[in-house]
Amino acid sequence: MGILDGKTILVTGIFTERSIAYAAAELAQREGATLIFTGFGRRSKITQKIIQRLPAPGPVLELDATSQSDLDSLHSRIKEHTDNLDGIIHCISASKPEAVGAGFMTADWDDLSTSLQVSGASLQAVTKACLPVLNDGASIVGVTLDGTPVWPIYGWAGVAKATYESTNRYLAYHLGTRKIRTNLVACGPLDNFTVAAIDGIESTDGVWESRAPLGWDRTNLAPVAKAVVALLSDWFPATTGEILHVDGGYHVMGM
Repeated sequence: MGILDGKTILVTGIFTERSIAYAAAELAQREGATLIFTGFGRRSKITQKIIQRLPAPGPVLELDATSQSDLDSLHSRIKEHTDNLDGIIHCISASKPEAVGAGFMTADWDDLSTSLQVSGASLQAVTKACLPVLNDGASIVGVTLDGTPVWPIYGWAGVAKATYESTNRYLAYHLGTRKIRTNLVACGPLDNFTVAAIDGIESTDGVWESRAPLGWDRTNLAPVAKAVVALLSDWFPATTGEILHVDGGYHVMGM
């Protein structure tokens, strides 16, 4: 028996086999979960292709986190495949190039609003969209980079991470009456498409590896996937609004 036996989970954010969402989905299936996936625009076809490599491919629903029509219809489209959800894996983020790095000081609202809406507030938007089909006691898990310090290469994407963390705490408060838990996993950098697209990411080469007490392997998605699956399970029944660091202990270190 797996720790997710009998649970149905919505998975967002699969783009390649190196996606954190893919690693978490693969492990979730091995632990007994039934999965429904979302894709975005032209990436939906890529998502459909990638999930064929999972033990049990499932349906892929169109979901643009900035489209109110997509959000409004999400729960009814989920109902075509299951009566209820027991969890959500939230791995949605996006920023315009003009808003990251040195662009922090020159970005205008049209540039930076994408970061705040997609990377920051979509956790609430997707959760709200799923509420009609979320079981009491369900678990929502997002993945982030620690939003507490300044990450110069992130710019407004970093501000969005702080927004994401605050959104997680407020969701924990508002969903508590239904015993729905919401938590985040803050991980170190991993070798995948999303991280590689960050301008200046090479400046972090060797930093986590040398400073994290446990070390850090950018090629290994398993620690993050295990944390996501554990939080989706019933093993953390009284944990919500939390940020679980899976970064080899990097976040505890000073200068």
